[in-house]
Amino acid sequence: MLKKFAGAIREYRKPSLLAPVMVSLEVVAECFIPFITSQLINAIEGGNELTVILQYGVGLLLMALLSLGFGILAGYYCSVASCGFAKNLRHDLFYKINEFSFTNIDRFSTSSLVTRLTTDVTNVQNAYMMIIRTAVRCPFMLIFAFVMSIQLGGSLAWIFAGILPVLGFALFFIIWRVMPIFRRAFRRYDRLNESVQENVAGMRVVKSFVREEYECEKFGRASDDVARDFVRAEKILAFNTPVMQLCIYAALLLISYFCAKIVISEYGTTTLELGTLSGMITYSIQILMSMMMISMVFVMITMAVESARRIAEVLSEESTTTNPENPVMEVADGSIDFDDVNFRYSEAAEKNALSDVNLHIRSGETIGIIGGTGSSKTSLVNLISRLYDATEGCVRVGGIDVRQYDLETLRNQVSVVLQKNLLFSGTIKENLRWGDPDASEEEMVHACQVAQADEFIRSFPDGYDTYIEQGGTNVSGGQKQRLCIARALLKKPKILIFDDSTSAVDTHTDALIRNALRKEIPGTTKIIIAQRISSVQEADRIVVMDGGRITDCGTHEELLKSSAIYREVYESQTRAGGEN
Repeated sequence: MLKKFAGAIREYRKPSLLAPVMVSLEVVAECFIPFITSQLINAIEGGNELTVILQYGVGLLLMALLSLGFGILAGYYCSVASCGFAKNLRHDLFYKINEFSFTNIDRFSTSSLVTRLTTDVTNVQNAYMMIIRTAVRCPFMLIFAFVMSIQLGGSLAWIFAGILPVLGFALFFIIWRVMPIFRRAFRRYDRLNESVQENVAGMRVVKSFVREEYECEKFGRASDDVARDFVRAEKILAFNTPVMQLCIYAALLLISYFCAKIVISEYGTTTLELGTLSGMITYSIQILMSMMMISMVFVMITMAVESARRIAEVLSEESTTTNPENPVMEVADGSIDFDDVNFRYSEAAEKNALSDVNLHIRSGETIGIIGGTGSSKTSLVNLISRLYDATEGCVRVGGIDVRQYDLETLRNQVSVVLQKNLLFSGTIKENLRWGDPDASEEEMVHACQVAQADEFIRSFPDGYDTYIEQGGTNVSGGQKQRLCIARALLKKPKILIFDDSTSAVDTHTDALIRNALRKEIPGTTKIIIAQRISSVQEADRIVVMDGGRITDCGTHEELLKSSAIYREVYESQTRAGGEN
């Protein structure tokens, strides 16, 4: 795990190394200040010459300036290193997520990935900042102050050695109790974010069903669970302060007591100089404050350990779809073959999503796929572009197993218009250029004409420069689908898949789109998943699916005679049409 996080430092290695160096020099300078101060007090008390006193004064000023300078540099390098580390960590996480297959993404919820990219990275960033500054400063301060206190007070310094085990045991106990609570709290934090995400994304549904109160109660329960765990953890962490204060005051009391015994001996003679006493008290405060800061570092690291584990879990996840050693870099044609294909979404799944699939599609052929909800129509086409890999059997495109292709090459030749259409915030032109970044305006207009989108785009005041809001909320469902079809056409793929992508379009426009596609891209293999018979009845062949299996395959006329499922769907739709 540490190796993965160390890799995120990269170009920030220099400030990451300089920060602890500057902190160490700051501590050295700071530890000399009480020593010089004690010598100065002793010199004044002893009636030394002014030149001697001035020497100590100049030394004191020099150490103070050095401490200030090194402290400023330490703070600067620490900020640069920690912020850069967090930036690289987010970069690595985001790129890793983008490499994931759908199988990998199914393992993590969207809300959990968002939490890991934000809250968890911030926790690790804060811990990293503490490690390269405070976690270096405190042990150095403790050691140097302890050594200097021995120089000044001899055996009195061993008081601190008796205090440290008590504090160490207390810190260990606190961390041991708190870690499981933080682990549970972060899981509940994921559920809280999931509740927010669902509510915001489905706000129209929530309001249309007047479920605001229910959603508020659900969010309140999730929020209360998170708060309860953090309060429980903070209650335990709160013991850190009183234990620390007890150690500090115990040490100060013991030092004051023994110093008083030495200063005023039973014979009334002074055996400990005032400057030495002052220096010992200052060193005791430095040592005990270092101990307090160490406890704070442990608290911060305790919180960050669970965040680091969650981040490492994503970074360690290997994509289930990777390029072979010598990938095929060209797709010969748009032919598709499914040979004895079985597929399940996870090893833990009780049954296959697809079973015994055998289907052979010629290049340039138009295939319709129809079936009831849950018949695995989308699962079937997802195997073509390796969004998932077949569990058993083989899927071939252009006569070659899809697992032998370079992923980018394969997916550039398989264009999918998804069932859930998604447009990104930006202009219509920017959205269309997702299909081809170098597409000219003429190519974009032509693609939109084929998708029957050009007319409504030109009706907007800004035309193709019209700004699309996040999620495409300022265009209708049918307009969104047509824009997505135009975007897919700009890729000029060998295989074009429509996953129920004209469901929000009226039947007349649907027919216009199909006619345009037949004329404009006759050599492209087209797979049309639809609920309406009218969308697929002119296809070269129609595949009927039920329960993850292909039950029938043929033309519209053949299936009306041979397929009970197809005939039933056709009759129900035409009867409804006749009544309307």
